[in-house]
Amino acid sequence: MSAASVRRRLTFGVAAVAAFLSLAGCALTSGTANAAPAPTPALTEGMEHTATAAQVFGNGIYNDPNSEAARAAAALTASHDAARAAAARTLAAYPTATWLGDWFTPAQAAQKVDTITAAAKKLGQTAVFVTYAIPERDCGNLSAGGLTPSAYQTWNGVIASHLRGTRSVVLIEPDSLSLLTSCPAAADARYPLLKEAVHQFADAGVAAYLDGGNCNWNSADLQAHRLRSAWIAGARGFYTNVSNFYPTANERAYAEKVSALTGGAHYIIDTSRNGQGWKGTWCNPVGAGLGLPPKVITGDPHLDALLWVKTPGESDGACNGAPVAGAWWPAYAEALITHRAK
Repeated sequence: MSAASVRRRLTFGVAAVAAFLSLAGCALTSGTANAAPAPTPALTEGMEHTATAAQVFGNGIYNDPNSEAARAAAALTASHDAARAAAARTLAAYPTATWLGDWFTPAQAAQKVDTITAAAKKLGQTAVFVTYAIPERDCGNLSAGGLTPSAYQTWNGVIASHLRGTRSVVLIEPDSLSLLTSCPAAADARYPLLKEAVHQFADAGVAAYLDGGNCNWNSADLQAHRLRSAWIAGARGFYTNVSNFYPTANERAYAEKVSALTGGAHYIIDTSRNGQGWKGTWCNPVGAGLGLPPKVITGDPHLDALLWVKTPGESDGACNGAPVAGAWWPAYAEALITHRAK
């Protein structure tokens, strides 16, 4: 099984939000701000482990005005496709993570990081990045690729150096631990690379999260073992459900088990497309819908945020009539909105 993809304003029903609040037992703060607030300081080395979610995410989650959805909206508007442009604009109104993969050279990745973090700083907000360039990525599946081990360490080092002193969060390598079930021979080389990445981001004072899989993949015990092997003790925590569809309540129950087995590690849940739950496949399932919008969660000892890590509207791969992985799929973007969580 693989949950990978190359890169990842609507109103949600009051009942759905209230139900999650009841489950979470904590307060939610918006992922975006209405006005530029007073700046909040970046984390310093070591603080990324002890800070509250509010400290990690400052004044909210940065929304890139040049996101994939925003660019799709502009292109569809230019081609006079009003309905699909409107759908893309709906999605562009919410912050999504910025994916940094092997399609970026170190210099290009540094430039992207500098652009995003400079814009986020003006708003006092936190930029969310995903790294996706580990050797033997996706175990040769639809999102196969990755750098060589030496190039990967250099690449991560450049990104970490440009994140130093910024308010940023990094989700390290989706599927990198979970997929070891399918390619166990990669483990001996992979764990040291992930440990080094954690060291690099921790030394830069960046809150980093490792791959926590999802509630229907590996057991909590196995995933926790892999997280410990990748040095979760040096990271902020882990994330779950990236590019996947499992309900938030299920993910939270699973993540709490993993957290208990990893010293109370913090975690993030990807809610980008889990509004209708699992639909039988990880690759562009029919009937999937948007989940709860991105939120920073305060007052909870473990759950830091609900994020849109996967970009809703981007294809998971050439399946179910979709374009290649990472390509914008206008029809699917519309369908996700139609089936959004009520």
